[in-house]
Amino acid sequence: MAKTILIVDDSAVIRNSLCFLLESEGYAVQTAATGLEGLEKAQSQQFDTIIADINMPQMPGYEMIKKLRALEQYRDVPIIIITTEEEAGDKRKGFEAGANLFLIKPTEPQKMVKYVNMFLNQ
Repeated sequence: MAKTILIVDDSAVIRNSLCFLLESEGYAVQTAATGLEGLEKAQSQQFDTIIADINMPQMPGYEMIKKLRALEQYRDVPIIIITTEEEAGDKRKGFEAGANLFLIKPTEPQKMVKYVNMFLNQ
């Protein structure tokens, strides 16, 4: 069975491009446009990894990640932040929230596939 990935980003372009990229690698991908929608999807289905933006409506990525990490089923699930925020403080907040990796947009497609494969032992 294919590993499942949840992409949470308010940019339809980012969601669609990451979805296409990761589905072409054999992953089952779902998307959400807000942190709140992402949290709700994650609570209704188990994902093998999550890719999330920071700046989103309804619930910022940092808050969504903290809430996911508080759930038993997401304590060890890899979470990748992908954002335009480049400040050291943003990275620190991301790792403190529970992210495993912090990537700056735009990210090379090959790097994203490499990191997802690495986290999912593919």
